[in-house]
Amino acid sequence: MHPLHLPAYDLLSIFLRDQSSLSELHYWTVSRFEEVPDLVCVFFFFFFLCSSMTDSSGLHFVSPYAFAAMQKVDVVRLAALSDPELRLLLPCLVRMALCAPADQSNAWAQDKKLILRLLSGVEAVNSIVALLSVDFHALEQDARKEQQLRHKAGGSNSESILVSQLQHGLTLEFEHSDPLRRLRLALSELLAIMNKVADSSGEFFLKSSELFESPVYLEEVADVLCILQAELPSLLPIVDVAEALLHVRNGDWFLCLLVANVPDSFNEVCRGLIKNGERQDEESVGGRRRTEALRQLCQMNPSQALNIRAMVVQECHLPGLGVALTLDYKPDSADEAVSPLVSYVSGLLLGTNGKVRTWFGMFIRNGQQRKRESSSVLWQMRRQLLLELVAILPRSRGTHVPSGSDPESCPGYSGLREEHVVKASALLRLYCALMGIAGLRPTDEEAEQLLQLMTSRPPATPAGVRFVSLSFCKLLAFPTLVSTPEQEQLMVIWLTWMIKEEEYFESAAGVSASFGEMLLLVAMYFHSNQLGAIIELVCSTLGMKIAIKPSSLNKMKTIFTHEIFTEQVVTAHAVRVAVTNSLSANIAGFLPIHCIYQLLKSRAFTKHKVSIKDWIFRQLCETTTPLHTQLLPLIDVYINSILTPASKANPEATNQPITEQEILNVFQGHAGVGGANSRCQYSITTQLLILYYILSYEEALLGNTKTLALMQKKPKSYSAALMDQIPIKHLIRQAQGLQQELGGLHSALLRLLATNYPHLCMVEGWICEEEVTGTLPLLRRMLLPSCSCRYTQAQLHAAFQNVVLSGPALMRMLEPLTLLSAADLIPYAEALTANMGLLLQPGVARRLLQTVSKLWMVLNTVMPRRLWVMTVNALQPSAKLLRQHCYTQNDLLVDPLIVLRCDPRVFRCPPLMDITLHMLNGYLLASKAYLNAHLKETAEFDRQTQTISNLGLTGQPDTPEVTREELKNALLAAQDSAAVQILLEVCLPSSQEEQLLGGDAQREWQIEGGLLSDLREVQCLICCLLHQMFIADPNIAKLVHFQGYPQALLPLTVAGIPSMHICLDFIPELLAQPQQEKQIFAIQLLSHLCTQYALPKSLSVAPVSSLALNGVFLTRPRRFVFFMPTLPCLVPFCRAFPPLYDDVVSLLVQVGQVCAADVATKSRDIDPFIARLQHVKGRLKESLGSDMGLSKMSLPKRSAEELGAADPDVQLCYCIEAAFMDIVETCIQGF
Repeated sequence: MHPLHLPAYDLLSIFLRDQSSLSELHYWTVSRFEEVPDLVCVFFFFFFLCSSMTDSSGLHFVSPYAFAAMQKVDVVRLAALSDPELRLLLPCLVRMALCAPADQSNAWAQDKKLILRLLSGVEAVNSIVALLSVDFHALEQDARKEQQLRHKAGGSNSESILVSQLQHGLTLEFEHSDPLRRLRLALSELLAIMNKVADSSGEFFLKSSELFESPVYLEEVADVLCILQAELPSLLPIVDVAEALLHVRNGDWFLCLLVANVPDSFNEVCRGLIKNGERQDEESVGGRRRTEALRQLCQMNPSQALNIRAMVVQECHLPGLGVALTLDYKPDSADEAVSPLVSYVSGLLLGTNGKVRTWFGMFIRNGQQRKRESSSVLWQMRRQLLLELVAILPRSRGTHVPSGSDPESCPGYSGLREEHVVKASALLRLYCALMGIAGLRPTDEEAEQLLQLMTSRPPATPAGVRFVSLSFCKLLAFPTLVSTPEQEQLMVIWLTWMIKEEEYFESAAGVSASFGEMLLLVAMYFHSNQLGAIIELVCSTLGMKIAIKPSSLNKMKTIFTHEIFTEQVVTAHAVRVAVTNSLSANIAGFLPIHCIYQLLKSRAFTKHKVSIKDWIFRQLCETTTPLHTQLLPLIDVYINSILTPASKANPEATNQPITEQEILNVFQGHAGVGGANSRCQYSITTQLLILYYILSYEEALLGNTKTLALMQKKPKSYSAALMDQIPIKHLIRQAQGLQQELGGLHSALLRLLATNYPHLCMVEGWICEEEVTGTLPLLRRMLLPSCSCRYTQAQLHAAFQNVVLSGPALMRMLEPLTLLSAADLIPYAEALTANMGLLLQPGVARRLLQTVSKLWMVLNTVMPRRLWVMTVNALQPSAKLLRQHCYTQNDLLVDPLIVLRCDPRVFRCPPLMDITLHMLNGYLLASKAYLNAHLKETAEFDRQTQTISNLGLTGQPDTPEVTREELKNALLAAQDSAAVQILLEVCLPSSQEEQLLGGDAQREWQIEGGLLSDLREVQCLICCLLHQMFIADPNIAKLVHFQGYPQALLPLTVAGIPSMHICLDFIPELLAQPQQEKQIFAIQLLSHLCTQYALPKSLSVAPVSSLALNGVFLTRPRRFVFFMPTLPCLVPFCRAFPPLYDDVVSLLVQVGQVCAADVATKSRDIDPFIARLQHVKGRLKESLGSDMGLSKMSLPKRSAEELGAADPDVQLCYCIEAAFMDIVETCIQGF
């Protein structure tokens, strides 16, 4: 009998036994609802049953085991699957068995046989085989036509090519259809959903589809869906199909089956779903369905869950999915330290990607706005975190009991297990990030459990120290966690425990950075009301930027300043804290140095009269590389506390400076200090820090002279003897090689040196140092034999005594010294410098001189100041050496010209002259720094004394410092100009050298070898130094040329000093001087400059000199003195600038007329050359185009005897004639 003819309850019993008539039951019940009253209850029961069965939660999903077997095509594992599991994979297995394989190996042939045997007993295989027998090409063409038709019709479902007019419902049609029609029905429905998804513009909808909701035909529909996607991949891209399945009921189940039958598409499908997903998945139904579908896919393939989670973070979509996958993740080996959930969420909120942090923070904020739901991923995450927190809360008391206290009297006293400390720290940081960055508002239960965890007492381990620091900072960051008086009391007891146990933790844990320093630091910040600094401290300790309101710290401020730490207690406790051994940047956390720095900055030590000098010195001695960043600020604030008192009312309330003896002990045995055999016990870091302290102290002392003078206080400066004992240059050289480890110390030292010791920062010194310490010298030392020197200082002294005869032996001693490093060469410095005077003897080999000069330059890189003093004393003249007169460093600073009062033979010994010039340049710079420092040091005190002495008096000048400044500048200018004048005199040949150049033979020698003489080499060295001085200060060049120097040196200075072109700026001023000698010198200088620098500027200055030469109206004696040396200068003017020819010739004719008139008044006349000159001038203008005409013009030359015996006016006339003819020859050569 047909089921529809039975009574209602019998019909229901048939349905429960056989679900194949479900669709017919549904159709019949609806059509006869009014006719059969007892069908009412049947209908409602049927509706409830159908609704429950359409939920995919009751469906059987593909297991991870089955998916792995499909992914690897493991036939053995497939054979082990149960029938329900195997049923879900039949579409892929049937296609695998029927389609021609690309793998023709025997192994696959055997596997294929096993697959066929496996499928032979499954009844559903026949229907799948029937589906595969359809003409898919024709089906695809019809599907594309239907797509075009839908596109033209605007997406309406009025007509369909794939499916004709349906007589019954879609489910009944599907049940009674053949395989082709089933494919067409499913394809038509799927394309309709896909088109609607494409037209929805991202808005989610849930498509009601009878075909995808009927629980009876779900498996058959899944088979059709898998076959369609496999056979029509271009028409049905798997990502688009997956997107469409999200919009139907049971979509996640269909999606898992589809991916399970195409396992290689797993990552592609997941990536597509994530890219198309919402930024916040829990805000919409579509986001939750997408998250659930992806979660089911990852449960099917758990090995890819973490990769899918990484895609979520990369795209910043579906944050709930990332959390859900983390909750579902079960690691193979459980990590007891930190759970996967804590690691994942901490990475999102504490990572460096701000976009990810903002995205996940929005997920937390939006999730809190909805009511608490058990299905919400956010609340599942919070519940899991709370469970992990409760699981590690202390269950028993700690093993260490604070001394002098009873554990029972301390409420809340409990010990945290050692294996839970790291996890507890991670949880604290995570909750800080959730509350501070993501805006999580903890529930009462969460707040209570967090406070219990924070106030627990960990074991004395480095991790325990870290946990206490984090807990303390969390209390400061979120004081709202303490809301009741009981909780506040618990916090105070815990803070008191921290103070008592700080020393025990530091000793037991073996760490230098303990939480005690942090407590001191916070207490000092509270006392000085530096709430911003506390916020920075909290953020840096927690490792995250949290917005903390300063007003929220008021309660903690009251507790700290009134109950726990008063300012006097802080100061007394800080000075007793031990220094940090081997302090470096590798030691993280908050150290005693941070506390001392803040106390120094707030002047707490001077206020309470606590000496901190010894602690700072001990800490500076306990430092190593890499340099800790707090050391330089500590030194700066310590120097400030030494020089400036905390208040004007008590000017004596300052700290004490480090003593000179303590400083000397630091450098004992370093770079020759304290003896050759002594060994330095302090690190290079300590020595550099002490050097920085001394230089900064001296600079600050000079910078605060005005303030100190007003307070009538004059702190003592460190003596020059102490500074002479410190190897400054050697330390700077070592710091240069450790720049990365020393941070900003090297640059700070260079700045201080450039200000206080400019002679140690000369450019040529750095260049020479590169030549000594560069790559080539290093390779030379590496490739040549051992650098061990077999000779003693006494042997070196003895070899120098007879340097002329024992030159080769001395050279053999010096050669090994060139392979030594600068530090190893220091013991031989005295022997080398003391015998330099012996090298001035005639006959000393040039190679020996050069070797000694090279060794001197090497020593100059490590001990320049001491070396210079020894060298100056060694090169003194013989008379001074006999008197054993020795200069000191201070003598040379006061009078740098002592360097040039050396043995005159040095001026003709180029290697030693190079050393002398180097020292001279250095001492000139040092003298400037010395005088500037002396002026600053004494000016304010002298002015203060004068002001006090002039009280009540009127008419007293109040400009002493102006006068002192002018006197200082005048003294420096006099020193520089005197040095330049002495060096210029050295460039002049001596009388003996002039005699050697007197005869013709000697002149021929001069032409051939003059450029290779010692004089020429010395001149080149001097010109190089003068060039540097003129460039550094052009006023020196102006002063020297206003003073003047021998005219014979002008060719040398103009050609040898490249910076002489700056003289063009002040030559007009020099020509305007009333002294005739200066005018003559200016014209001679300009003539050489025009020849050397034929520039437009020179052309603009030359006519000025021509006007100056127009001294026709001078008296007869002055005319002779003026024109005799200047008339030859007109020739270079015309040679450099031909446009000046007319003016110069006119000037010569005019001057000649005046001179001829004077001669005519005498008893006899001379040859009327003026008429001849005018005649020649006329012929010259007429014959400019004729070379022959120019060559015929000549005047007889006058001999020197004729000029010397003639009258001065006659000599001047002959000089005019010679100048005219030289100009004519210049013009002829030009044409």
